[in-house]
Amino acid sequence: MPDGFLVVDKPAGITSHDVVATVRRTFGMKRVGHTGTLDPFATGVLPIALGAATKAIPFLDEAVKEYQAVMRLGAATDTLDCTGSIISSGDWSNVSAALIQELFTRFTGTITQIPPMYSAVKQGGVPLYRLARKGETVERQERQVTIHSLCVDRLNLPEIAFTVRCSRGTYVRTLADDIGRALGCGAHLVELRRTASGLFNLSMAIPFAALSAAEAAVELERRLLPPVQALGHVKSVHLTATGCSRTRHGIAPLPEDLSPLDRHPLPGEQLLLLCHDRLAAVAEMVAPDGTPATQSIRLLRVFAQECPLHADR
Repeated sequence: MPDGFLVVDKPAGITSHDVVATVRRTFGMKRVGHTGTLDPFATGVLPIALGAATKAIPFLDEAVKEYQAVMRLGAATDTLDCTGSIISSGDWSNVSAALIQELFTRFTGTITQIPPMYSAVKQGGVPLYRLARKGETVERQERQVTIHSLCVDRLNLPEIAFTVRCSRGTYVRTLADDIGRALGCGAHLVELRRTASGLFNLSMAIPFAALSAAEAAVELERRLLPPVQALGHVKSVHLTATGCSRTRHGIAPLPEDLSPLDRHPLPGEQLLLLCHDRLAAVAEMVAPDGTPATQSIRLLRVFAQECPLHADR
């Protein structure tokens, strides 16, 4: 059974779950998941986890995402994008390039957003989109997000093409709607394409159609990114044979079970525990009183099938 991450270029008109279902059929396996849901009308980078890689999803570094988008001035919709119904309209004829640039600068940095009603955010255990489909609107809490950069790519009013690099949890639909409100004419998204999500980017992506091609599973398996590479932002340490044996059985290794060169991790530091350079577990160094003498290793997630029985180190 293959284990790893596959980056799919999701087309418009299907859900992220549709992509997962197709991958399951292609590889004939149930253990498949995805990170970072894309709206049905959106396209681009959708990381898919297969097999043991699903265990690595919580530890991925997807703090920064990048999108290319197009907003249309003059109308706001209930979904904040082109799939919804127009709820208000306004005159954009006095909008200038200078005003747009001024607003883009204002919306760069740490800002607050209110999650849209048409979103998967849950309120009382119920996704907001279910309430929205019933015609209900509920109060939502503001969230802080970070817009690292916001650049105009093309100005063809009433449309503005732009690129945004933002923190995880940012709604680009909400960003467009908020800019439309600030301009006084309303706006909504008409195109949205994710070009990067953490280390996953379009250069790594395969077309969705390739999932249905003959012999797709054999070819695509070569494109899988192993979990240990996907978690490259976490410090890797090697286990001794004893450490590998402990970890394989779900028992936390001792600090002395780390190879001699790797025995100085900091308290609170996350670690990739490796056996034969293969991922055995994700762990964390803990020290009750903050001193090296009291340090111990706490297992966060074990990849038992990834860990060989013996280790060279």
